[in-house]
Amino acid sequence: MNIVEIQSNLRRLRLSGMCETLEARALQAAQGNVPFIEMFSTLIQDEIDRRDTRFIESRFRKSGLDERKLMSQFEWSFNPKLPRNAALELLTLKFVTLGENAMLIGSPGTGKSHIAKSVALAAIQSRYDVIYRDAQDLVLTFADATGQERRKILKVYSEADLLVIDDLFLRKIPPCAIEELQEVIFARYRKGKSTMVTSNRVIEDWGKLLGDAAAAAAILDRLLHNCKMLDFEGPSWRLKQAGERVAKKGRSG
Repeated sequence: MNIVEIQSNLRRLRLSGMCETLEARALQAAQGNVPFIEMFSTLIQDEIDRRDTRFIESRFRKSGLDERKLMSQFEWSFNPKLPRNAALELLTLKFVTLGENAMLIGSPGTGKSHIAKSVALAAIQSRYDVIYRDAQDLVLTFADATGQERRKILKVYSEADLLVIDDLFLRKIPPCAIEELQEVIFARYRKGKSTMVTSNRVIEDWGKLLGDAAAAAAILDRLLHNCKMLDFEGPSWRLKQAGERVAKKGRSG
């Protein structure tokens, strides 16, 4: 078989990674006098790498993450009050392995969502099943669901290795959705799955915000058991950026 026929057969065998690099690897082997076994093992690695990439991309799309935030992009020097060491510890994903929770609580604009998304992306890249949801989106998915659909949604939310609920209480949670939120947290607690929550509201206010002190206490009881608490204080990064844009515009004007 010539190289075109080999590529055709590789596609038939669904070895697209090997197919894509076959010609380049054949040239490398010919020019460098590379032994067959070495070249063939490189082709196998090409296939593994492609499958890993496609697997991770599929997990990313299913997760609901809307952007790829990296911890290395975070400007820690802007706000020395931030819990840098605790955030970097979350990035190791030990808390996910142990089925622990994480709560990122504090002032707006201090980087809670950035860090949560960075941890979620790292978990996806480590082949964990991750779901990321804005808190409002999470509760609204139950709004028009039938009984069977509701059970399917609950199953998805309760079985992921890591569920990230971002910006809890940024907007008011409808009274009809409190039960669904509670059920998700309870199910994950029973299964020993990790939940990460970010919120601008201190936990002492959750009862008032939910309008149901008993439900808030029950939710917090599950979340705070085996939980990493990270407090975020200090100035807002978004306000800093806005100020810089205004200043730049003033200079250019």
